[in-house]
Amino acid sequence: MEARISFGEVNKGFSDGLFKTGAYLRQGLDQKLHELINTRMSQINGCAYCLDMHFKDAVHNGEDVQRLYSLPAWRETPYYSEAERAALAFAEALNVNHMEDEIYDELAKHFSKEQIADIALSVAMIGTWNKLNIAFRTVPGGYTVGMHG
Repeated sequence: MEARISFGEVNKGFSDGLFKTGAYLRQGLDQKLHELINTRMSQINGCAYCLDMHFKDAVHNGEDVQRLYSLPAWRETPYYSEAERAALAFAEALNVNHMEDEIYDELAKHFSKEQIADIALSVAMIGTWNKLNIAFRTVPGGYTVGMHG
């Protein structure tokens, strides 16, 4: 497999804003939840590079491997808290640009408006990275924890 475009081949500053937003999310959002969202959205969107990266980051942050490989069936497993379930349902709904009041209301039981905004931004960011890495055909497997900041 060969990449179509390397991030080294794009215009200077291309990803600066993306990395800055990523740093913001790493400081403000619970990292286990952030990586669950990143991993789940990357599964749905079919981004191999992001799956490799976020699986490794999640494990590095202390996430249980069973919870990661069970994410496609999160509704049928007992491994996730009610807050995590609400966040995953919200992320999946937002990923397809549709938000039922019931999904938002359940999320609001567990998170503040500021946290909900951060979760929404997290979903938007991973979607952007998924799209870029799929378009560029970024080759998975070579990511090491901390490599991107």
